[in-house]
Amino acid sequence: MSKQLANIDTQAVVGSFTQAELDTLKATIARGTTNEQFALFVQTCVRSGLNPFLNQIYCIVYNGKDGPVMSIQIAVEGIVALAKRHPQYKGFIASEVKENDEFEIDVVSGEPKHRITTMQRGQTVGAYCVAYREGAPNIAVIITRDQVDHLVKGRNGQMWKDYFDDMIVKHAVKRAFKRQFGIEVAEDEYGTAGAEIPAYEPPTRRDITDEVNVTSGQAQESMSQESQQDDEAAKMANLRQQMNAKFKQLGIAGKEAKAAYIAEKGVVKGETPTLQELTKLIKLMDVDIAKRQAQAADDDLLEG
Repeated sequence: MSKQLANIDTQAVVGSFTQAELDTLKATIARGTTNEQFALFVQTCVRSGLNPFLNQIYCIVYNGKDGPVMSIQIAVEGIVALAKRHPQYKGFIASEVKENDEFEIDVVSGEPKHRITTMQRGQTVGAYCVAYREGAPNIAVIITRDQVDHLVKGRNGQMWKDYFDDMIVKHAVKRAFKRQFGIEVAEDEYGTAGAEIPAYEPPTRRDITDEVNVTSGQAQESMSQESQQDDEAAKMANLRQQMNAKFKQLGIAGKEAKAAYIAEKGVVKGETPTLQELTKLIKLMDVDIAKRQAQAADDDLLEG
């Protein structure tokens, strides 16, 4: 390959993304997306100016009846990044409110009074966010616990149960910024725009399928039934090692907790999982791990 071609390969090919960055996105943050879904995700990043490498925007892929289903989501970091571009941005304050806290707020002026008088604060009863903007009224949003019950029982219910305080504060921040700066942050809000996005086409590579098939066919003819069983056992062992490692990442320990998690996912039908079932389970675990990593990034922002 000439130096000129090598240079072209590293130039920006979509927005500010290089081919190497696109390949990285497809293999990590957007893993499991179809080419069309990946194109939609990349174009959304480009048009919104949000950087997936900074956890500002990410996508979650779910297994649907007709194939993978993608959900594009904007993290709190992304919301703040969009708001900061506004010349009148003046910051925000946000917090959870617990039952033993002293709290009051004037929703017209957007002036909260929040005092913590004891470390025994009790259960979280809500959250608030006040978004400030130069030359405009303060926007105060109050979220009560009953207003997010449907989310606790929804698709991301486990995340809400595990990190309720952080999630309800995040929800208040999203609503406040939407009202103050017109930032649309609902999940799947870009899901209907895909028809206008051209499909992402990976770099052209030499098709060696026929060569591989010939070699593979010859090898399979000489492989005994015993060696096939050994190969399957090795794959199962490898998948189980991956599953155990991911359980550690998710903080799930103990046979009962692991069994409950597997049952919740509903991909393992019998007592002994198949290779295909274990593979599907590991993909779902990757989705949960990605959610927690994204939430952890949000938590860092809120704490900062």
